[in-house]
Amino acid sequence: MNGIFIVPTGLGFEIGGHAGDATPAARLIASTVDKLIVHPNVVNASDINEMTDNMLYVEGSMLDNFLTGTSYLQEVKSNRIMVAVNKPVTPEVINVVSAARAVLGADVFIWELETPITMTSKVDGNGASGEYDGVLDMLESLQDNRDHIHFDALALATPVKVDDEVTLEYLRGGGGINPWGGIEAIVSREVSNALGKPVAHAPVAQGTLSTLNEVVDPRMAAEMLSLSYLFSVIKGLHKAPRVDLGKGLHVSDIDFMISPATCYGPPHTHCIMRNIPNYCRRKQRSGTNSTPRSTFSSFE
Repeated sequence: MNGIFIVPTGLGFEIGGHAGDATPAARLIASTVDKLIVHPNVVNASDINEMTDNMLYVEGSMLDNFLTGTSYLQEVKSNRIMVAVNKPVTPEVINVVSAARAVLGADVFIWELETPITMTSKVDGNGASGEYDGVLDMLESLQDNRDHIHFDALALATPVKVDDEVTLEYLRGGGGINPWGGIEAIVSREVSNALGKPVAHAPVAQGTLSTLNEVVDPRMAAEMLSLSYLFSVIKGLHKAPRVDLGKGLHVSDIDFMISPATCYGPPHTHCIMRNIPNYCRRKQRSGTNSTPRSTFSSFE
């Protein structure tokens, strides 16, 4: 049996809306199946990533394409990972790349961007989004250097500008919308679509986030003990499946998908079209002082 577990980024879900806090649920589900597809938001927890060996780390646009049936997911033993960073390269980035080589045995290298990628977060009642620049310049540079730069997966390690007040409200408020996640998902999707490769983003050099020394909600605690915010991305991309047009895991091999009950997008549409059951998690309270219970509804 094979399944999919997704939690959309930047919408503030109670489970999976923060820093890798959907990992326990994902690990439980993974223990009951052969393969479980997750996207980076489910298991990325800054410098922590506790995904299991049978989880497949798949970025959102690759998942959408996979669910259309036009591509396969081909498992690999290891990817060659490029970490793209703005100049200058910081000691934190160098150290996390060195640690990935030493601890994971990852084949990973750093590439300095000639034009910096800038990302600015926007948070409103609809969730987190934002603006960005420099991505097209990076893609053009990669195209120009395609004969000299070889990689299977791309980790973007660039800052996301967030107002200090928004950061503090999120960290001290005990929940809410992760202000970095929305714009990260937008940029990762654009780059992955252009390259046809696994892509994930790490919001390095986070200002207030990296200097605050307070006890926070457990779901955000991974943010507070991280230096680079990058290791989870490298670990996820280390064995992320590649797109293949002829072999590997196919949408016809998928038996179910799990997601929060209050979201709907292309993955749900594709699953409905293919009669793949969708199990949607929601919270239910039986009284004002009662403990929330997790319940699931389904539609096909």
